[in-house]
Amino acid sequence: MALAVEASEHPFQDLIEILKSEKNEDKKFFSPQKLNDPRYESLPFSIRVLLEAAIRKCDGFYVKKEDVLNILNWRQQQNNAEVPFSPARILLQDFTGIPALVDFAAMRDAVMKLGGDPYQVNPLCPTDLIVDHSLQIDFSKCAIQNAPNPGGGEKQGSAAKSSPAKSQPRSSQCGGQGGCKRSCSDEPSTDTPGRAAVQIENSPILCPFHLQPVSEPETALKSQDAEFNRNKERLQFFKWCSKVFKNVTVIPPETGVVHQVNLEYLSHIVRDDGGFLYPDSVVGTDSHTTMVNGLGILGWGVGGIESEAVMLGQPVSLTLPQVVGCKLVGSISTLATSIDIVLGITKHLRQAGVAGKFVEFFGPGVSQLSAGDRTTIANMCPEYSATVSFFPVDDVTLKHLKQTNFDEEKLDIIEAYLKAVKLFRSYQNPSEDPEYSQVIEINLSSIIPHVSGPKRPQDRVAVTDTKKDFQKCLKEKIGFKGFHIPAEKQNEVIPFMHKGTEYKLAHGSVVIAAVISCTNNCNPSVMLAAGLLAKKAVEAGLVVQPYIRTSLSPGSGMVTHYISASGVLPYLNQLGFEVIGYGCETCVGNTAPLPETVVDAIKQGDLVACGVLSGNRNFEGRLCDCVRANYLASPPLVVAYAIAGTVSIDFETEPLGVDSEGRAMYLRDIWPTRDELQQAEEQTVIPSMFSQLKDRIEKENKRWNSLEAPESVLFPWDPKSTYIRCPSFFHKLTKEPVCPQSIENAHVLLFLGDVVTTDHISPAGSIARVSAAAKYLISKRLTPREFNSYGARRGNDAVMTRGTFASIKLLNRFIGKTAPKTVHIPSGQTLDVYEAADRYQREGIQLIILAGKKYGSGNSRDWAAKGPYLLGVKAVIAESFEKMHKNHLVGIGIAPLQFLPGENADTLGLSGKEKYSLTIPEDLSPRHELTVKTSTGKTFKVLALFENEMDIAFFKHGGILKYVARNILLQQSP
Repeated sequence: MALAVEASEHPFQDLIEILKSEKNEDKKFFSPQKLNDPRYESLPFSIRVLLEAAIRKCDGFYVKKEDVLNILNWRQQQNNAEVPFSPARILLQDFTGIPALVDFAAMRDAVMKLGGDPYQVNPLCPTDLIVDHSLQIDFSKCAIQNAPNPGGGEKQGSAAKSSPAKSQPRSSQCGGQGGCKRSCSDEPSTDTPGRAAVQIENSPILCPFHLQPVSEPETALKSQDAEFNRNKERLQFFKWCSKVFKNVTVIPPETGVVHQVNLEYLSHIVRDDGGFLYPDSVVGTDSHTTMVNGLGILGWGVGGIESEAVMLGQPVSLTLPQVVGCKLVGSISTLATSIDIVLGITKHLRQAGVAGKFVEFFGPGVSQLSAGDRTTIANMCPEYSATVSFFPVDDVTLKHLKQTNFDEEKLDIIEAYLKAVKLFRSYQNPSEDPEYSQVIEINLSSIIPHVSGPKRPQDRVAVTDTKKDFQKCLKEKIGFKGFHIPAEKQNEVIPFMHKGTEYKLAHGSVVIAAVISCTNNCNPSVMLAAGLLAKKAVEAGLVVQPYIRTSLSPGSGMVTHYISASGVLPYLNQLGFEVIGYGCETCVGNTAPLPETVVDAIKQGDLVACGVLSGNRNFEGRLCDCVRANYLASPPLVVAYAIAGTVSIDFETEPLGVDSEGRAMYLRDIWPTRDELQQAEEQTVIPSMFSQLKDRIEKENKRWNSLEAPESVLFPWDPKSTYIRCPSFFHKLTKEPVCPQSIENAHVLLFLGDVVTTDHISPAGSIARVSAAAKYLISKRLTPREFNSYGARRGNDAVMTRGTFASIKLLNRFIGKTAPKTVHIPSGQTLDVYEAADRYQREGIQLIILAGKKYGSGNSRDWAAKGPYLLGVKAVIAESFEKMHKNHLVGIGIAPLQFLPGENADTLGLSGKEKYSLTIPEDLSPRHELTVKTSTGKTFKVLALFENEMDIAFFKHGGILKYVARNILLQQSP
């Protein structure tokens, strides 16, 4: 068949409209509304994005008119029709990105050898690669603040001696500002527990005492240097790719995590390609690609080979999904934080069973969620197993974009275009609600804040019930929750002196309060909430008693930056919550010792004193051996409990204290509203975060900017390299496709059972010392310590081919036990799978694999198809295939053949040691029945699982890589 689609008019050119603008240039776009089909406006918004892409990309080969009509008829075709989706861009992280880009580099070589122009070999879809999976913690240091060493391990002195990176004094960056506690160059003093500042974070680093930038600590610098040295070959290759390939952008290391960079820097909402507008969309090799769904960008995670196929121009194939409408109603509880909301919605969706479906949010409650809330909910998609978690664009989205360096001109275009194609909505207007497969209603007012404790993080207690629950715990027998305090001692009150003033302690008294921005509490809104609550408390004259050990430990210098920029840090300081450093302190028991008089009072009354922290661990005695009850709470609740001085308080009915005029002050009086939080977040946090990320990517990465890389049109492969090697996919490539060879007298390489996963086929972990891959690396003079992992060596086909079927859990029926072995049938020898395949290839013997049900289950993995291909496997005959892996086999050039219903190797009496022959006809058609003949005289039918003409075209060319290479050559021919 012809390689290229004949030039012709676009089948939907009559849907093109002009977006008029008085300020800007006129833009063109496809308007699905011009189909004049009433079904369009009843489609879920996420399905409208699929439809627009199908209309725009309709070429009669990859995308047909029938596909457009199936999507338009979503109500009847959901869960039935297979449809293509051509995303606007591809997102790769470095581990999955390197094999794809190595293939493109190899394709340039192949095209040039056949007389073509290698400059024309480029990804056909815009591709962003983020280098974020290479950093290892080679160097670290921990600030041990507590004298008795409650965190366990070495004492401070010995730990300091063994530290691989001894801290050196820093010169003052602040110039000794007035009012400062100390100089930036001061070493943390042993007489001031809890004040050591340790920062191991790749973000703007601030002196915790002056809030001015300081140089990165030696540990971070050394870890980053080690990353560059260890991965220099890979990084030079990535930089070469960024220079020579069109449509490829590389985001260098030290920038950020892939899904965060995708959200904060790469997302466009609406793309403008030469004056043609269309919705931004993405598939990425990261499960949290869904985070951008919160901004109205359709996207989800895929495997490496699917992403490479899209780079080569092929759409993603998916069954037209069911769309679950998640209707949010009700008002958010006053005390509920963003984290409460996110976890509450996640819990509801997990219970509703939305696995494999699209989830789309609607209802008046959505308007109460900030852009940050929405992206965090979308980021949790893998937790409730949905494919996407989509929030259509509304005014809240546009307001957010305005703070993220989108200029007014671009925002005007985005709004006008989305409204023109009905992809913009008002959540308050129910007339805009589409039809859904099913609707789940979540009442936001039912999501209430919780704390966890008093002894375990999994014991959640509603804040409204905390007082009652704590008093119950006092009575219960000692166990997961109980303390077994005698009834006559449950109201014990012990007076004590602290710095000349008398105070009183009772059961439930708070003696430790730590605001820590780790895990979920890294969300800017919850840290800002703590700061705004502190501001209101100070302004009302409320205080935290001085004997309570308070601390503030931001997760990074960035957190310090935004709570400082928003103006709330001084108020936290005034309540005693001062920045004490960057690291795991209170959570791991590194709390400064309590005042002796407090400890004596606790012991005297056998009191159940409390710690409250916004960390992730609260086991009994963990914070301090005399503090038996510990509660995990959100940062603002930590501050509230510190002001109250006890967990035995009902915030609804009991005041925190009195103001300067003697009026009772309740928590509701100082709790920040969501409007106040969102305003502070949008006006201070978000602009600062986005501008700094942009600077880090474009200006500040000195190591990347100074890294030398070749600029030649062809990559100069280093024959000594063990990380990057020119793969042999294009070996013996010809300009014209060769008719698919029939399989004659093939031997069975492996005789497998049911549920062979991609982990069995292509393991991603460490390289065993006795494996075929290890033997190869040793031959290259590497020691076992230098082997690294299969995942890190995906750019070397010699390693990955030897790693194919190298899993120690592989159960081959030829062997009878789990081992990465098989039998070389002509000799009867038991060999590593690679060694047997290599011997078969040298003997000129073709290979097949016999398998049971669900061959290729598990995570999508590119080398699970590439590896068997390079081993010489021509076909896999199985009872059934995992759909995605079956597509991978077709894409690489291996025939997926399925036993007829009710048949398998056992029912047919196959031993696997026969020779197998099968004729592949020139007129091969989708789902063609073929006849397999064995050397014992048995014959049986199999179904060739080619679903359409595109699958057959790829197979006849020997895979999509060869198909695209020949297509490039054809386009260049006169």
